[in-house]
Amino acid sequence: MKEFDEEALSQHDGKDGRPCYIAHGGRVIDVSSSKLWKTGTHMKRHPAGTDLTAAIGAAPHQTDVLDKFPQVGIFKKKAAEPFLPAPLASLMERVPFLQRHPHPMVVHFPMVFSMMPFLFYLLYLVTGERSFEVTALHCLGAGILFIPPAIATGFLTWWVNYQAKPMRPVRVKIYASFILLAATVATFLWRILSGNAFAAWGEESLIYLFLLFAIAALVSVIGFFGGGLTFPTEKK
Repeated sequence: MKEFDEEALSQHDGKDGRPCYIAHGGRVIDVSSSKLWKTGTHMKRHPAGTDLTAAIGAAPHQTDVLDKFPQVGIFKKKAAEPFLPAPLASLMERVPFLQRHPHPMVVHFPMVFSMMPFLFYLLYLVTGERSFEVTALHCLGAGILFIPPAIATGFLTWWVNYQAKPMRPVRVKIYASFILLAATVATFLWRILSGNAFAAWGEESLIYLFLLFAIAALVSVIGFFGGGLTFPTEKK
């Protein structure tokens, strides 16, 4: 049976009339007949012409769905140069969760705690209900607690999954994340040191509202670029 290396496999990416091959568990499988692979990408995130052993192992369906398609070869993966310290590599092997999931799991918390202060404070201004103002402040403080773990796990994911290669989306996320942390801390301290709540619709409250809006917008930018890495947009 024909042997494929990574370069040979990449030439069968299902685009421009080329066959659509994927590798799984050392097998090279022709999925060209599947409607789910007609664009050369499955679920807008798994490209053909690559080794999808790990990705398919984490999929919601069983791997036996691949048995419906013909095996056309054997995949011979080149031994990768080790880039992680031996203890960390051993930990990753024992706990596969650490390879991909810590950042996607942790990042949801700073996102929601960075967006909600603006909405709760806006509710406070509209209704005059003080509890909304307090909730906005609590969410802002919670955001400060969760942003550093999100940044730390982001660096880990970049290192483990992308070998810390220069990437524009990651560069944007790094800069924006540190700006987000600084802006959140500064806004939180300003509100805390001011003592009582700002007078509704006064100059200070409007500045505070703008800062909360800027924080929400900033975390949205970070989420947009992060989502682009997980669910890349196909170029036509």
